[in-house]
Amino acid sequence: WMCEGMEVNLVNFKGNVIEVVVPNTYTFEIVETEPSIKGNTAQGHTKPAVLNCGATITVPGYLETGEMIKVDTGKKEFLSRDIE
Repeated sequence: WMCEGMEVNLVNFKGNVIEVVVPNTYTFEIVETEPSIKGNTAQGHTKPAVLNCGATITVPGYLETGEMIKVDTGKKEFLSRDIE
């Protein structure tokens, strides 16, 4: 879940880093997914998508490659489009 430029928290114990904590939600870019098929916008249609951090998650069928999305990194779930 780590990407270049992401701010993370480091947990130290006796001077050694023992854990890297990523943000609970973060915005990622979809770098690879199946194209949307016209008429396949029915509620509940999902497909796999590869994010710019390398992780693969399930996203709604209407999303396209290149879109920015918010992801719950703890649950590894799509939350919403990032419209900022």
